Amino acid sequence: MSDSERPSAVRLWFSPRRLRAEGSTPDYRFSLANERTFLAWVRTALALVGGGIAADQFLDDMNAPTRTAIAAVLLAGGAFCAVRAVNHWIRCERAMRRGEDLPESRFPGLLAVGTAVAAVVLIVAVLVGTGG
Repeated sequence: MSDSERPSAVRLWFSPRRLRAEGSTPDYRFSLANERTFLAWVRTALALVGGGIAADQFLDDMNAPTRTAIAAVLLAGGAFCAVRAVNHWIRCERAMRRGEDLPESRFPGLLAVGTAVAAVVLIVAVLVGTGG
């Protein structure tokens, strides 16, 4: 199949038949492990969304623009994490079906650093916002 005939990764999100048409079926244990990893990323996305909602609702001692900015960053991070999760799942599944190396990803490192930076910013905002 040439590059022009290959469906894009985004189209594969919603078309399992197209994904199955590529390569051969990998060992189910690997597909299930890939799915568990996907679900872990989705849980992380949900946690970020929950954190954004909590920041907006419970940081009421903080000024509104700061609280809204913190909530928006956490919510956007959750949305990005969810989209990245499905994209990575498809890329790994496709690579396994083709017998290729699994795709590299900088996302875990970016998520860890982003979470640490967000935590520090939140600590500072809470201390400043509450007169701490």
